[in-house]
Amino acid sequence: MSAFSSLAGRMLVAMPGIGDPRFENAVILLCAHGPDHGMGLRIDRPAPGVDLAQVLRKLELAADVEAAEGRPVLVGGPVERERGFVLHTDDWLVPDASVPFGEGLAITGTREALLAMIDPVHGPRRAVLALGYAGWGDGQIEEELAENVWLVADADLDLIFDDDHDGKWAGALARIGVDAAWLSSDAGHA
Repeated sequence: MSAFSSLAGRMLVAMPGIGDPRFENAVILLCAHGPDHGMGLRIDRPAPGVDLAQVLRKLELAADVEAAEGRPVLVGGPVERERGFVLHTDDWLVPDASVPFGEGLAITGTREALLAMIDPVHGPRRAVLALGYAGWGDGQIEEELAENVWLVADADLDLIFDDDHDGKWAGALARIGVDAAWLSSDAGHA
């Protein structure tokens, strides 16, 4: 048996015909990955009709939410969809709350992180709020990789924090040298 290699800080890019409509054309950034678990955030799907300003108002967090107007909130995944995670650059961290991973990334699930998103001086350089997450159990990611459900790509801050959500899937594929037009949802064997 080979040694375990964590994919935390890398992206899972859905293959066509994944068989789960929740993950069609998905790009998921893995925030944690161990032999018995995986946790990631989908980075390519804005929540319809929701922006960061609305979330801040609902939580009564900031009097001045002008900086948050129009900033998308992502559907991070189907698990705990009411729970928010701020995905951000690791230049801003909350001791005992932020979890750094990959190269230059961190995730924080506090109200302080939400306020930091609209603080251009003291907040993280780049940040996005995701509601919910994608989760995997013991060996599930490895099994899905063996079944060619996902391709693995290196994380790219420009892609992760880009507002062109419709282009992220093709962009992630391009970063690993795959043209989306070449992919088929039909599996075959040689």
